Amino acid sequence: MSKKYDVVGIGHPCVDYSMQVNALPRPDSGARVLSATWQGGGVVPTGLVAAARQGLKCAMICSAADDMLGRFILHDFEYNGVDVSQIKIREGAMSDMAVILADEETHGRSIMYRSGNVEPLRREEVDLSILLDTDYLYLSDAGEGSREAARIVREAGGRVLVDAGIGSIRYYEPLLPYVNYFIGSAYLYRDSFSDENWEANLRAVQAMGPEVAACTFGSHGVRAVGPEEYVEVPAFHVDAVDTLGAGDVFHGAFFYGLTHDYSLTETIRYASAVSAIKCTAPGGRAGIPRPETVFRFLETGEIDRAEIDERVERYAWGLDRFLREERR
Repeated sequence: MSKKYDVVGIGHPCVDYSMQVNALPRPDSGARVLSATWQGGGVVPTGLVAAARQGLKCAMICSAADDMLGRFILHDFEYNGVDVSQIKIREGAMSDMAVILADEETHGRSIMYRSGNVEPLRREEVDLSILLDTDYLYLSDAGEGSREAARIVREAGGRVLVDAGIGSIRYYEPLLPYVNYFIGSAYLYRDSFSDENWEANLRAVQAMGPEVAACTFGSHGVRAVGPEEYVEVPAFHVDAVDTLGAGDVFHGAFFYGLTHDYSLTETIRYASAVSAIKCTAPGGRAGIPRPETVFRFLETGEIDRAEIDERVERYAWGLDRFLREERR
């Protein structure tokens, strides 16, 4: 019997205000903003949007403020086809917000983050039945709540994927026995291992529980171990506009390969293509392509800009467009 959801995510949403500039301004100077965009953000939230844009049935479990940014967070989930029925609204709370400067001079980004005061979900607020009705659980932290959710999903026959972006492997060790797919970042690899013996180190992670252990290295591609194989998959090279959220999008697109019985290499290659295409548009979500755009890119190297440009324009209006639609 098929389950209601392909992927259920647990995470913390925010709002990103991203600006593209020629170069970062020095003290007591300025910079001309080339473009600006308001988009929803957060590790699991953005990854879940990427999964939903691949046509998967997705739901988000989190709490959100009832301020203007919190309403925009919900609006952006709904716009992207993510079920928000399990999002709890905190009255009188303030949402998290990030201001991101992406500069053409270094092709890097600088992030200024303002933490809100949204109280995390309490166990009694979560309808645990949703965890019994999903094929995959998507996590990015190893706290007690995540460990319990992972246990419930695994006992119900589901599978668990973890996006391990920061920290070291030691932080995630208590969660690893419940994890099927552990995908870390270059930062996690650097903080966990002192050498470049990629396969041996990933096998050591795999021995703690996951059937697949991988690390993403940006433009240097992905290294991963599966039940039998070790693979190195090169990155796609595109004219990048903004790398914000590239890792989050990779993880979300990884679910497409899992739900379509792709091999490990095919899954990584598909997710890498989605992430690369995303980087050709500003912000973390506007450039996430649909499958037909990904397939064309994989076959020809060409990117169909029509669907992407439509979202870029929508997000450029950001809060203004959202407020107009909310008033209707």
